[in-house]
Amino acid sequence: MDYGSGNLRSVQKAFEHVGFAAEVGDDPQKVRSAAGIVLPGVGAFGSAMQGLESRGLIEVLRERVEAGVPFLGVCLGLQLLFEKSEESPGVEGLGLLRGDVRRLPPGTKIPHIGWNQAEIVQDSDLFHDIPDLSAFYFVHSYVVVPARPADVLTITEYGTTFVSGVEAQNVTAVQFHPEKSSTLGLKVYENFARRVTGG
Repeated sequence: MDYGSGNLRSVQKAFEHVGFAAEVGDDPQKVRSAAGIVLPGVGAFGSAMQGLESRGLIEVLRERVEAGVPFLGVCLGLQLLFEKSEESPGVEGLGLLRGDVRRLPPGTKIPHIGWNQAEIVQDSDLFHDIPDLSAFYFVHSYVVVPARPADVLTITEYGTTFVSGVEAQNVTAVQFHPEKSSTLGLKVYENFARRVTGG
């Protein structure tokens, strides 16, 4: 989904690299007919929500997720799933998952940039053939705080323990950037594509 944030072409190329077609766009009708949805993102929570709203994408996104379409959020695309963020007070998130987004605590170097491990805390086909505690590439200053412990998919240590991945039914999202995470990052996209195609 294109809502005016960067990084879309690199995500599309990652899918193509593992043998799956991916289309970048902001047409609500195409989102409505998509077999799977990826919401990538870099930038600020508030401007991203504004970008989604101005393109008429919020309702169709909620509609498709509630219909059970496989969804993958990446970085900011993870944070937007929640109800609100300290980054943009007063701005409502998508609210597809309960909880909020908070700045990394004082004492941690912000932003968190570089490779770090993801500890898998629930089974998911997104991490099929990916060893636990594999390293992925992160760039962020805010972290999600889910209200439901059952939604936590991965956790990461960075001066504090934060949630680096979530999964609830057909909704999965990660804080790291798979498209910048070498072979194992490509495997994340391949696993998601196989979820979409049933392959």
